[in-house]
Amino acid sequence: MNLLLVCIGGALGSGARYLFGGWALRALGPTFPFGTLGVNLIGSFLIMVVMQLGLAKGLIAPNLRLFLVTGVMGGFTTYSSFNYETLQLLRTGTPGLALLYIASTMLGCLATGAGALLLTR
Repeated sequence: MNLLLVCIGGALGSGARYLFGGWALRALGPTFPFGTLGVNLIGSFLIMVVMQLGLAKGLIAPNLRLFLVTGVMGGFTTYSSFNYETLQLLRTGTPGLALLYIASTMLGCLATGAGALLLTR
């Protein structure tokens, strides 16, 4: 049952990532990987909300938490795309954008996670 929850959630999260990435590309252009940055920031926030409400407040059942965090958010967020896009920025001679992407991802995900923690407390 747990595997099924993760698989269904992962499919939904992957689909959402695909749609968000396509929207970001159309809306913001291809110069910077806004789609991957966006899903990682949103995912960091939502994972913290679900975990805080589930573990600290007991408002989200373990099966639903597994579905949402490991499944949906696991499919939605992506380190492998972040890694590839960073290396592409370096390879194409834009190290400043690569550093900006690394910093905005790392600091942004920490900030959104911290914001979610404060919000849910």
